[in-house]
Amino acid sequence: MIKVGIAGGAGYTAGELLRILINHSEVEITSVLSTSSAGKNVYEIHQDLVGETELTFTDKLNDDIDVLFLCLGHGNSKKFLQEQELTEKVKIIDLSNDFRLNMDMEFNGRTFVYGLPETKKEEIKQADNIANPGCFATAIQEALLPAAANGWLTNDVHINAITGSTGAGQSLSETTHFSWRNNNVSIYKPFTHQHLGEIGETIAELDDTNKGELNFIPVRGNFTRGIFASIYTKSDKSLDEWISAYKEYFNDAPFVTISDKSIHLKQVVNTNNCLIHLEKHGDKILITSVIDNLVKGASGQAIHNMNLMFGFEETTGLKLKASNF
Repeated sequence: MIKVGIAGGAGYTAGELLRILINHSEVEITSVLSTSSAGKNVYEIHQDLVGETELTFTDKLNDDIDVLFLCLGHGNSKKFLQEQELTEKVKIIDLSNDFRLNMDMEFNGRTFVYGLPETKKEEIKQADNIANPGCFATAIQEALLPAAANGWLTNDVHINAITGSTGAGQSLSETTHFSWRNNNVSIYKPFTHQHLGEIGETIAELDDTNKGELNFIPVRGNFTRGIFASIYTKSDKSLDEWISAYKEYFNDAPFVTISDKSIHLKQVVNTNNCLIHLEKHGDKILITSVIDNLVKGASGQAIHNMNLMFGFEETTGLKLKASNF
């Protein structure tokens, strides 16, 4: 059994971590840190855990941990690590964007590895510190990895991806308020979303000759969880060539499936799965990708990384069924 600590324990991603880790056969949760909820039972905040755990939130991290999940707001992980005196034996899995880019991966004596298992599995197995990918970045990268690896992204890539309201976090704002979000759809950060940086770096590692531009339009959806990404680019390859390349690339990826049928969000919500579907329309290839932004796009992927780091079977604790109805 490994001992786990969670910092930022009251948020959505921490709630998903707890839901999964409580039933993980190789884990003991010893510390759930939340300065805003210290002293409260975890189930008072994460109400789906009533009857599942008697853990309480604390304002001080337990020193006796093997791995620490950082579920803090973007920019706060660096501050937290500077303030804490963690021993070298404690592995870090950060779910913010603080260490995802190459220029940020060296920090405070620690070296972070970008934690996308479908392209970094061997590096993750040897890593002590992981920068967990962003949710949009995960859905989009999974859709593009085989194409980049084969050098097929020679033209501009056009991406439209819609996300649920939980992608914005638990803090209330104008665009997450129910009366604003319900029955409403809007775009934000067109062509400038922060996840473009990590996507671009991954693609460049797979194919440094790529000259195509990534054009990304993020969309706020009027639902709570999930990401549906629609991506197209020009290609002279046949649909059969694309499907064959994708199935070969993801052959040993237990959470990625190439679907022969059109896909939809309910197939993956509440799971660590990513479904991908490919279609050819004239000289354009259309790639659709769906994930749960809180699981495959955050906490589930973080646990997948933990499994790899500690030598567990990579699907341990992550065989989750979709909420299809």
